[in-house]
Amino acid sequence: MNVRSALTLASLVLAPLTSQALTLNDNFSLDMTLGVVSDYRTRGISQTLGDPAVQAGATLVHSSGLYVGAWTSNVDYGGPYKTRQELEYYAGYYWQATEAISLDLGYLKYDYPKEGQFNLSEVYAILDVYGVKLGANYSNDTPNFFGEDQDTLYTYLSYKIELPAEIGLDLRVGRNDVKDPAFWSANGESRDAYTEWEAKLTRDFVGVTWGLSYIDTDLSKSECASWYGYGDLCTATVVASASKAF
Repeated sequence: MNVRSALTLASLVLAPLTSQALTLNDNFSLDMTLGVVSDYRTRGISQTLGDPAVQAGATLVHSSGLYVGAWTSNVDYGGPYKTRQELEYYAGYYWQATEAISLDLGYLKYDYPKEGQFNLSEVYAILDVYGVKLGANYSNDTPNFFGEDQDTLYTYLSYKIELPAEIGLDLRVGRNDVKDPAFWSANGESRDAYTEWEAKLTRDFVGVTWGLSYIDTDLSKSECASWYGYGDLCTATVVASASKAF
């Protein structure tokens, strides 16, 4: 039986970066988001067997840059796995060095009800320099094929471009390294890392941010099936999304 590794990274919508955060008092603000996606993909891999997902999150931010929050989405890993929800709890510090340079450091805990063997934690860092973001997520307790904990490192580079008609273009390329041979091709060769990428168009309309993404990985169907249990979770797809901040 193939055990799918619970490797996820939600997009954390941090209140220091938004203009719609609810001001609670002089020191605290609250940012809440609600969204739907046609396929919940993270690091290029579907977490819902290609089906839609509803997602929600809330972040409490202090004026010092400290923040705590939670985020959730429905998931479906197929087979015998009973969990239908991903819960994320995070805390961190957002430092705005200048108008063009910032650093975000934090801790992220993933929880999967009814499937505790999927639970894991990560530390992350995101450096933003003039709109170019370099990020890294590291875990030393990611479940693997054998039910044991292992190290994983996800790194990515992203950039957002403002197009005419108030359209945004978000570009990202990432590398997910599970540190051990994990992705097996049909000819018996294996590797421990893969590359994924996304190009996303966004536009705000009637108070909602609408998105359309092209997402793909360099994993073959056999490599995808060897680790995630299904061969079509890593292939190219178009994902539609809608989200609203409160």
